Amino acid sequence: MKNLLKESPQTDLLQSSQAIWERIEERLDSVVDDSECRHLVASSDFFAQTMERYGQAVIETYQQALEASDYRSLITAKLNDCSSESELKRTLRQFRHACMAALLWREIKGQLSLSDSLAHYTALADACVAAALAWSTENLSDRFGYALTENGERQPLLILGMGKLGGRELNFSSDIDLIFFYPEQGETKGGKRSIENSVYFTKLAQALIAALDEQTADGQVFRVDMRLRPFGTSGPLVASVNALEHYYQEQGRDWERYAMVKARVVNQDSAYAQDFYQLIRPFVYRRYIDFSAIESLRKMKLLITQETRRQGAKNNIKLGAGGIREVEFIAQAHQLIRGGQQKSLQTQSLYQAYKEIERLDLMPGPTVKQLITDYEFLRVVEHRLQQLNDEQTQQLPDEELRQQQLCYLLGYDDWSTVMTDVTAVMKRIHDEFQQVVGAHSEEDEEEQGLQVLWQDMLEDDAALEILTQETDADVDTIWHQIKDFRLETRKRSSGPRGRSALTRLMPLLLRQILQQQHPVQLLDRVLSVIRAIMSRTAYIELLAENPGAREQLCKLCAASPWISEKLALHPMLLDELIDPQQLYQLADPDDYPGLLRDYLVRIPEQDMERQMDALRQAKQALQLKIAAADISGALELMKVSDHLSYLAQAVIAEVVTMAWAQLTQKHGAPTGRSIDDTGFAVLGYGKLGGLELGYGSDLDLVFVCDADYQAQTDGPKPIEVQQFYLRLAQRILHLFTTRTVAGVLYDVDLRLRPSGQAGLLVTQVSSFVRYLREDAWTWEVQALVRARCVYGNHYLCAELEDIRQSMLSRPRDQEALKEDVLSMRKKMRDHLASKPADTEQQSFDLKQDRGGIADIEFITQYLVLAYSDEYPELCRYSDNIRILTVAQELQLIPEVDVQNLINAFQIFRCESHSLALQGENVLVQHDLTNERQAVLECWRRLFE
Repeated sequence: MKNLLKESPQTDLLQSSQAIWERIEERLDSVVDDSECRHLVASSDFFAQTMERYGQAVIETYQQALEASDYRSLITAKLNDCSSESELKRTLRQFRHACMAALLWREIKGQLSLSDSLAHYTALADACVAAALAWSTENLSDRFGYALTENGERQPLLILGMGKLGGRELNFSSDIDLIFFYPEQGETKGGKRSIENSVYFTKLAQALIAALDEQTADGQVFRVDMRLRPFGTSGPLVASVNALEHYYQEQGRDWERYAMVKARVVNQDSAYAQDFYQLIRPFVYRRYIDFSAIESLRKMKLLITQETRRQGAKNNIKLGAGGIREVEFIAQAHQLIRGGQQKSLQTQSLYQAYKEIERLDLMPGPTVKQLITDYEFLRVVEHRLQQLNDEQTQQLPDEELRQQQLCYLLGYDDWSTVMTDVTAVMKRIHDEFQQVVGAHSEEDEEEQGLQVLWQDMLEDDAALEILTQETDADVDTIWHQIKDFRLETRKRSSGPRGRSALTRLMPLLLRQILQQQHPVQLLDRVLSVIRAIMSRTAYIELLAENPGAREQLCKLCAASPWISEKLALHPMLLDELIDPQQLYQLADPDDYPGLLRDYLVRIPEQDMERQMDALRQAKQALQLKIAAADISGALELMKVSDHLSYLAQAVIAEVVTMAWAQLTQKHGAPTGRSIDDTGFAVLGYGKLGGLELGYGSDLDLVFVCDADYQAQTDGPKPIEVQQFYLRLAQRILHLFTTRTVAGVLYDVDLRLRPSGQAGLLVTQVSSFVRYLREDAWTWEVQALVRARCVYGNHYLCAELEDIRQSMLSRPRDQEALKEDVLSMRKKMRDHLASKPADTEQQSFDLKQDRGGIADIEFITQYLVLAYSDEYPELCRYSDNIRILTVAQELQLIPEVDVQNLINAFQIFRCESHSLALQGENVLVQHDLTNERQAVLECWRRLFE
């Protein structure tokens, strides 16, 4: 190589460095009579600083003209008398700096070609790693001894050099990518205490990294990058060979195949090296011609290009179009495609790979030679860039001083000529890259844009910059969510197909989520769903391939955490997202019994566990459809409650049928009774009775039977009829409330039965009537206003409705009634209201605070109990709005009050539905003062 420095010195650089040159001369034993040395001090900050600190060592190393094979013995000798870690670090750093400065001097003098320089840099790194490892191993031996094989031989810490270190093509100022592993599990022997091999090798690896990477007063030896290890920064620092093999068989991804092409066991003369190459070869090199490698490499290059562009990195001779990376990609594309069949392509060396590519006639000889020539040109420019100040950079400088120094080191007269040559070289490389790997358009880049966020190697700063361009939301939190989830996916194996589907899905989902109004909240909800289906590849593929399903998932999760929670708990509900049109197409309320039977028809009656799960899944799927229609605005409030109430009613019928079948199979049925006429009825109270059920509502139920308790059932194990109906009720409760993998069907509240919790689970009709006439409190009769029969044969339900109307329409003393109602309302407020009621308070309990739903219900119930003896039509309905409408028609209260009550009730109910879908309680924070005030004014006129 020619002497690159121009003979005529550049006066301004020499003058600006005169002061440091004089200090160097003062420190040296003899004056250095070498013009290149003087010029290097002017053009390289690194060289100048190293000469000032370690000048004599640099001169001696330069004069030795070392071979690449000499570094190992030299550094080993220097460490022989090293007695502490601080001395180890100082010796390693001084040795490295002196060697690198001497190599720079020899390059500039034309004594080393590029390939020679690459070999020297790599050999120096190998020597420092090996010497630091040997010293650290002995340093730990007093405490822990050594890790031994079953045969009693010492186990080494095996070190994989990746990237340019692995290919013996290290940069002047490069970090070193390492992966640590060890041969066998076991415990150390020979030290003061024994520890597991995994712990021992982790301590050894940490000591080695500190020796090389730690920033001291003498700087660093090499920056150590461990991100290429299994699971990246979240994975263990050291893995056993078995763990390594399992990882690459089960978890290895395309970019790791690409990285492993360069993997080299750094430990010299290691008997384990060949075992590792045998282990990794099937993962890297397919036995067949693997054209899929082209697409993988093309995507990787696309991501690198986009990351470089997003960071605003112009004139990057490594990552830019036509840069060093593209020369590497061309070679590795051929290696990955045909390396399984052509063993000669299985090499870490770029030079050797291109030699084989030419020999196998995979590329024309002149093209290969031009690529190598252009590659070497860029590598020289890269080294000169890094030699300016020992910085890992491939970015051509914008500062005039740096440009002048670089021109000086490269032997150019002016910067424009440098740029002309660099541009021409990168254009030739990029043209060839597109021929081999393929071109991509701006549309490709946009489509793949967010894929870069799914790569383990992305730096935090780069990721945050990408996210900032996508959203105005809290990008720190979003990036945290993505990183945590990505780590979780790595630890939960879903097989190659599942990983591939997730890799396709996540960028698409991220783009959709980041375009929404509250992306942080939405991402959290969507990821909870993806976590639940991560191991179910079919669902991941459904979302990856179906834009409509993705859109519905984001839409529903954005609208409701209640829905996202249901989807996460019960992933089978995702089937409902496949056809959005079907999702929003609701059945008629009367069709729910048939729909439930469709879910259960294929499950044998004897398989009770599957029946319970299927019923829960059916209820959840149908509830999801109701919620979807609610969110989309396709259903008005009254219809939402109707659907939820009739769905619950259909579920009750199925549960009673299942319980009846179980019980009668063992004990038979009461005489004259069958599934068509069970003699059993279920009364729904509260929201179910009033057709006002919400998403999270429990069911207030009362069980009634019409049966002769003196008889027995007619089965193989007969029991008394009273015992039969008691067991039937217990079985119904079990079917409702048992938690299976599909959750609980409904929470059930039986406290409204006669005598409350002290009463029997099932009440005879005659006892029910007698209790209501003789023992019921006013509040129990109030509850009867919102009761209706939700299960039972026509005759029994009609009888119970007659009883209800008869009880409600009994004459009552209005003043005594009013006093009872007010007393009961006060007790409820004292126990259940959020705080002393005030219409100006910021938070408002929709149900219990003054002016809320409970006040409207009490007004309605009072009207029914006070006036039904005179107007029986008042007790015809069980829902508040129709009762109020009848009261208006009868002119029992002013029309304006009725309209205000109905308006407030509907608004409060809408808020309640909305809060349920948001997974929140009944406290609202925004202003509902007008509606509350209207309710309170009506209350005052009616009661005060």
